[in-house]
Amino acid sequence: MPPDPLETAESLLFAVRREEDPTPHLERLATLDPDRLDRGLATRAAKTAFWLDVYNAVAQHALREDPSLFEPRFGIVRPVFRRSLVSVAGHDLSLDDVEHGLLRGSKLGWGLGYLPDPFPDAFERRFRVSSADPRIHFALNCGAASCPPIAVYAAEEVDEQLDLATESYLETEASYDAGANLVRAPRLMLWYRGDFGGRRGIREFLRRYDVIPEDRRPRIRYQAYDWSLDLGRFGEL
Repeated sequence: MPPDPLETAESLLFAVRREEDPTPHLERLATLDPDRLDRGLATRAAKTAFWLDVYNAVAQHALREDPSLFEPRFGIVRPVFRRSLVSVAGHDLSLDDVEHGLLRGSKLGWGLGYLPDPFPDAFERRFRVSSADPRIHFALNCGAASCPPIAVYAAEEVDEQLDLATESYLETEASYDAGANLVRAPRLMLWYRGDFGGRRGIREFLRRYDVIPEDRRPRIRYQAYDWSLDLGRFGEL
């Protein structure tokens, strides 16, 4: 029987978590039949869970193998994001491809979440999530200290898991000063504010997760982001 895509991605992440050799799982990903992948990712939930698990597993594995990939080149570019690190159904992908193309519905990595990618390839068009769910930003771990902990996401409960991941991240990375009517939000909300619906959408999002009161419209400031390399931070949801 051909391998199940979701089980393959979960097995890869478990192998990386246990510091086992992920090669057999990476090979299964690479040789997945595209039609089998299409059937396995038939729903938004399945696509979201699959690509989250692939991203988090590949980032951890690549940086364990070569931590220098995390070091900025020319001051800003970190090779870990741009380099092709995984093959899925015979298609080579970078972390940027997975995050911005497949999980964010073909948006550009720059542009603050407002700019679509005008030239997505056929693979991306076939297997992407149709539009960005802002909660994914609290589930993706690229190896930085300010990234959220890594969990294994499952299609049948990914919506609830993303809510829990978001609540957990905001508890530590967001705060509200009632006296100053000021909210300090995660830096991720600035970098991808278009995914959240702009400043108004950010406030609505923070109200939804009880960071700010329903009747207040606070000023927004954004927390600094800690880019120190910090691998192996796995958690449970």
